[in-house]
Amino acid sequence: MLRQVLHAGLGRAFHALGRFVASHPVFFASAPVLLSVLLGASFSRYRVERDVESLLAPKHSLAKIEGNLVESLFPVNRSKHALYSDLQTPGRYGRVIVTGRKGSVLEPVHLDAVLKLHRRIYQMQVTVPATGVNSFNYSFSYLCLPDDKNVCIIDDIIRAMEEIQLARTYNRSAPPLRYPITELADGRRAYIGHQLGGVQSWGSSRAVVGAGGDGVRSARALHLTYYLQARGGLMDQVADQWEKAFCAELQHFAASHPKLGLYPSTSSSLRTDFQFSSVLARRPLLASLGVCGVLAVLCCSMRDCVRSKPWLGLLALLSIALSGLTAAGILNLTGATYNSTYLGIPFVMLGHGLFGSFEMLSSWRRTREDQHVKERVASVFEDVMLRFSGSTLLHLTALGLAASPLTNMEAVRLFCRAALLAVPVSYAYMLSFYGSCLVFTGYLETGYRHGCFCRRVPGPDRLDSRPAWYRCLMHTRYQDETANSHTPDSHLLLGCVRHCYGDWITNTYVKPFVVLLYLVYISFGLMGFLQVTQGSDPSALVAMDTATVLYTRAQQRYFSSYSPVIGFYIYESAPYWNTSVQRDLLEYAKGFQRISWLEAYLNYLSDRNQSTSQPRANFTRTLRRSFLREPQFSHFADDIIFAERGQGEEPDLAASRIFLVAKTTENKREEMSVLLDTLRRLSLTSRVRFLIFNPSFVYLDRYAAAVSSPLRHSLLAVLFLLGLSSLAVVEPLVAAWLGLTLLSVQFGVLGFMTLWGVELDCVSVLCLISALGHSADCSGPLLCGFASGRGDSRTRWVSVALERHGVPSLQTLICYAAALVPLGAVRSNLTRTVFRCLALTAACSALHTLAFLPTLLTFLPPSKSRGHRPEGEGQRQEVECVEMNDSTRVVDQITTV
Repeated sequence: MLRQVLHAGLGRAFHALGRFVASHPVFFASAPVLLSVLLGASFSRYRVERDVESLLAPKHSLAKIEGNLVESLFPVNRSKHALYSDLQTPGRYGRVIVTGRKGSVLEPVHLDAVLKLHRRIYQMQVTVPATGVNSFNYSFSYLCLPDDKNVCIIDDIIRAMEEIQLARTYNRSAPPLRYPITELADGRRAYIGHQLGGVQSWGSSRAVVGAGGDGVRSARALHLTYYLQARGGLMDQVADQWEKAFCAELQHFAASHPKLGLYPSTSSSLRTDFQFSSVLARRPLLASLGVCGVLAVLCCSMRDCVRSKPWLGLLALLSIALSGLTAAGILNLTGATYNSTYLGIPFVMLGHGLFGSFEMLSSWRRTREDQHVKERVASVFEDVMLRFSGSTLLHLTALGLAASPLTNMEAVRLFCRAALLAVPVSYAYMLSFYGSCLVFTGYLETGYRHGCFCRRVPGPDRLDSRPAWYRCLMHTRYQDETANSHTPDSHLLLGCVRHCYGDWITNTYVKPFVVLLYLVYISFGLMGFLQVTQGSDPSALVAMDTATVLYTRAQQRYFSSYSPVIGFYIYESAPYWNTSVQRDLLEYAKGFQRISWLEAYLNYLSDRNQSTSQPRANFTRTLRRSFLREPQFSHFADDIIFAERGQGEEPDLAASRIFLVAKTTENKREEMSVLLDTLRRLSLTSRVRFLIFNPSFVYLDRYAAAVSSPLRHSLLAVLFLLGLSSLAVVEPLVAAWLGLTLLSVQFGVLGFMTLWGVELDCVSVLCLISALGHSADCSGPLLCGFASGRGDSRTRWVSVALERHGVPSLQTLICYAAALVPLGAVRSNLTRTVFRCLALTAACSALHTLAFLPTLLTFLPPSKSRGHRPEGEGQRQEVECVEMNDSTRVVDQITTV
């Protein structure tokens, strides 16, 4: 009873709203346009997000906390040359991978060319400002990251190559170059595993040697990094100009040295290439709008030129475009920034807006034509808006929880926040702007005017004397045709569903094949679901054929044998002189390639025949006054922090660090994630308090949980809303069927996108969240239409539901799928992910709405009780057709009860 009261009250409210819109069509048509124009002027405040790490990395993670602790002990800006990361590194830098087209890059001709390139980069200057008396020339020596001797830090492989070139110049034997740890001329041991790639040793024919430091026979690639100081203000502007000049210099050098392959990357490459997807997608989005407009016009057209409403298809797209412009204007005024993930928002609005427009048009065609336009529009609002409002509420629920602070991925949260604004604006514009357009086209129909040309259609006596093409163009239905109960449907899709598809899909012999198809669907979905992989690599979300992608491919090809350099930080004072502590620390580093001050110091003591287990004062005194003053060990002073104890006493070792490098295989990122978790668990039980850090860990740490949690939260919120609404608004069985349908669609999309090569990253997750509302748009009206029927058989009401709600869903899916096609042609990994996920969403929604649900509803609850007359729209009584002429048109029939 409560449900009936609520339905009746909401129906009367929407009926009154429809009459109000129909009474003031000019206002509701002009006000949204004026508001959109005013808010569209705010694009002068358009800003693009510049911090890509904040978008694509988990917002709250242990790695960020550890990074802050590391920064307080050993500033990352001072140790970037040692703490190498294959992802984004804090600060400014320029990187280049140099490969030889033929032979080794260590051959004399290639080695000389690389050192020549290094000198050109070192001497390169940029002028800031570009013009004016205050211009100043800045070179790399001014911008570089200096060491403790105020000398620019350069890669160790450059020093080794200079030693080889110098030995060749003086006709001496070149010093041996070992891999991955080599010894320089000053006696210092340096890790070059991330600077030399594609290595073959003298004792092995394999592409990459083991961890023994074998002599290098040849190498396919070199990796050079030039770190800049990031001090903000003017220096940041200078560094930005230097990075641009760096890429231009490499491009010019590559043109003059065709035997070398150069793959540059800078600190701004990821941001530029990530946002470049939006630039590439501009024309395809316009093409999507054009293709969708053509199909929308065709879907709104009929054989009957008076009842055909092709302009409503274009006006529906105009309503969606205006609502998008309004939402964008509000975002601009609130200071929001844009990023390339927002490319999915127009398709969220498109699917939801087209669903509402086609449902309203379908309901309009079921109203009585002898009624006044105001009454017909009020009936449309009463019939459609309750379902449309319910689907809008499902959209807002799914997006709202994902936009909350519970979401740990900033890209997902910002996308859902923008979509959370766009969807209700689109809903309001569909009520106002599109509703008023329906009023205007209704008056055209009442005035017996052509649906396309708005010209009055002549009567049948005048048409008979016109040419055949004119009679075809002005074809409409007259009273003598309506008297025939077998008048063919003038709408193609409606006729196909009513006379062909509805009877075929409910046929007894077809049902087993549909059930079998659903089992196949579940089987393949499960196969993909069990193979879901996380995609935490930011380079997988940028435009194709860009510097980031080419650089990443070269890096994976030549430098995938070893992990990034992992910093092992002992952040509390520890008794390093204790034998058991030394044994534990050496055991932790066992199996890694390592640059360890402790291991070097213990070897130093052993070489001098001193015990490694000494009193604290002796251990510290020898470390400070002997070991760290040796030239080959002096660089370890950056890895130890001393704390003063008191006058005359040796200081304590407050903190220290060592560097570890792990051997990896092709699944480098997965192995790094496992290694991170393993070492963290070890740190919880160790007597020595330590942590591990690398800048790339902020992308890996708890990425799977951070990405999947918004989807789980949104799905649970939607199911909770359906369960709550079933108590008072929606019939319980309808809510149950809709919940199962949403779960099935989500399961299928997730499984099939994995089989299609799409990883679970922030972009695919936000597409899955928006898919909840899209699948509810398509299947919700069909379920409500079937459940509202009483009296006839299940098969009969399935056919009726397909006619009334299946056709609008089919029209929406056709236009939506066609709009996605141009997006699939964009050369971008991000748009490719969006295209595949949204295309799978449309396909799975179509299967459930047009195949699975119509079949399953014929033999599963809810049941149809006999002996009751159909209610609401189900009421259809005998129609008596009489002729009635008035001054405006021929009213072809009057429904009498």
